[in-house]
Parts: sequence; C-alpha cells; structure tokens
Amino acid sequence: MNTIASKSNLMDLDRPGLGAFFEAMGEKRYRADQLVKWIHRHGRTDFGSMTDISKALRQRLADAAQVEPPRVLTEKTSDDGTRKWLLGVGCNNAVETVFIPEPNRGTLCISSQAGCSLNCTFCSTATQGFSRNLTTGEIIGQVWVAAQSLEHTQADRKITNVVFMGMGEPLMNFEPVVSAIELMRDDLAYGLAGRRITVSTAGLVPGIDRLRECTDVSLAVSLHGATDELRNRLVPLNKKYPIKELMAACRRYLDGRNRARITFEYTLIDGVNDAADDARKLVRLLRSVPSKLNLIPFNPFPGTEFKRSSEAAINRFQKIVLDAGLVATVRKTRGDDIDAACGQLVGQIADRTRRQERFRKRLAAQPLPVTVNSGAPVL
Repeated sequence: MNTIASKSNLMDLDRPGLGAFFEAMGEKRYRADQLVKWIHRHGRTDFGSMTDISKALRQRLADAAQVEPPRVLTEKTSDDGTRKWLLGVGCNNAVETVFIPEPNRGTLCISSQAGCSLNCTFCSTATQGFSRNLTTGEIIGQVWVAAQSLEHTQADRKITNVVFMGMGEPLMNFEPVVSAIELMRDDLAYGLAGRRITVSTAGLVPGIDRLRECTDVSLAVSLHGATDELRNRLVPLNKKYPIKELMAACRRYLDGRNRARITFEYTLIDGVNDAADDARKLVRLLRSVPSKLNLIPFNPFPGTEFKRSSEAAINRFQKIVLDAGLVATVRKTRGDDIDAACGQLVGQIADRTRRQERFRKRLAAQPLPVTVNSGAPVL
C-alpha cells in the first residue's frame, strides 16, 4: 500500500490496538470504540467527518495517522452475481477477493498473503510464487472494500460469512489474520459470529493448535488425498505434517469447544484421486473426526498437468461417501465467466521465490491448450 512512513495506518489496528494507540497519544482508550465504528461500521477514512470527536483531536489524528484501505484496481461482476475485486497492496503486488451471493447468505472469500508460500501442485495461485504476508489492514481492508461496494450495513447485511480461502496460507501469517478476525467479530465493526468465519489451511499443524487457543472460528482443511503418498504429491506440506498428525490436530481443535465439525476440502482430479477406492479410503479416514466433506471439481488452468473429473466419477465418489453416512456436498459452479474459481485466484505478485519464472519457462517450452475456467471458492 502507498503509505506515508511517518503516519500509522489505523486499518492495521483492532480495538485493543487502537486503545493502545490513543493511550500513547495521552487520550482515553474509549476513543478506540469511536474509531472502530467510524472506520468499519460507517466506512469513513476522513477524520474530519468523525463528528463525535473533537476538532482538536481530529486534527491530531490527521497529523499522526491515516485510514488507508487497499486500492481497488479492477472490479468485475459475473452473470450469476459473483463479484471479484483486484486490490493493490503496494510493492507491485495485488490480491483478489471474491463475493458470492446466495439467497440466504453472502460469502466473502479473502486472501491472507500476496501469492502463497506453499506450492500445492494443482493450484494456479501457487504458480505465481510468493511475495509477502499481508498486514492486518490489507486483510480486513478486503472486507472494508467489499462492504462499501456492496452497501453492507448493520441493518442490511450483505456479507454474512467470511472465508480465508483466497490467496495464501492463513496460518503462515498468524498474528495479522487473527487481528483481522477480531475486527470481523467486533460488534462495533462487522459483528460476525465465529462460526461464520472460516480459516482454511493446507495442514499447518502448529498453526491449528495455536488457532484453537486464541479464537473460536470454523476450520477448513485442504485435504485432497487420503494417503500420505497421494497427499505428498498434491500438497507438499504433508511431507512435514503427515495425515496422522493432521487428523490428530483436527480432533484437538474440536475437543471441548463449541464447534460441530471440521470442513475437509477435496479437489477431484481425473485419474489422480477420484477412484472408488480413493473414496473408500477417505471414508475410513474421516470417521475419526466430526466432519463434512466439500467435493470440488478441479478447475483447470493453462499449463496444468491435471484434468477435471468426469460428472460420472464425481457422482460415484459422492455416493460412496454419502452411503457411508458422511456429509458430502459438491460445490456449485459460480463466477466462471470472471475467473473467480477456487485455486485460480491470480493477482499480481512480485515473486521472491522464482516459482513464477520457472512455471512460465515450462509453459513456454511445452505450451498446452487453454482450458475454460469453472468453479468458485468453497462456501
């Protein structure tokens, strides 16, 4: 983001952080309540418009701080109502945020990193490499931008759910993610219940345990394979935290807390993990954890070696899981005409890993036909 170095961006501070900011100014901590309301409930960035604060303090704030959300670079709306924003976060980086409206809810899919520090082999976001973690302001700023664009208010809540299923691994950017979550849950800001906020992880076991200790939100795990051999291929993080350790962490996350189940995400890839035997192995694995299964037909992208499973394979896989008594849904296709698909969010990343460069060289050397995008983020 383009910030003035000498000024604090108050988007980066949750209510306790704002309280400390005001104390450092010699003001009372209750001023934080006023700022949270003005910034997040009313969408104000100009201190001059914050009329229940004295003119003198407004001037002091203007001299010492600013309220700077991410900059909207582009905004697209799908024929089905799905909306996608490309948001500039400075240093030649931009991230994508997607809103999916449904009759009874509106889900906002947000990013936690510029790029992704992991390298899941079926995800086009991974091909862009990784630049840096987003700040609290850049994370909550995605909610702020969407709320302003959608005319979200306390009386007319357009955003009912927020999912960390955009770019990045949330648990590798822990403190800013948790601080943003606290603002989402703050009754003076967005007032979302913990169960309406979902953190999705590729399986960072220490982060799962840490998240359990400090907040009460829903957890989703990107599984995609029921054996270590298969998951090592699709989700390289599994080599460090294999399935046995991951499932134990999931059980700990649910233990003694008011959470009904873990959501497991499973991308169905033709000939890779969509066989009947794969489904039966998955059933055996998930019996140990209260869960629901989100089956995601693979969304092809240029250069990928993988293909989408057939409808027959998807239906067969789901039937095996359902017949075993587990909950399993197949994700609907949403926002395919604006490339708002799961695993396909592609912003602008100043890659520090050279992963993007290597992928482009491989794509140029072995060009593949461009495949039509489909799908949408997990709900």
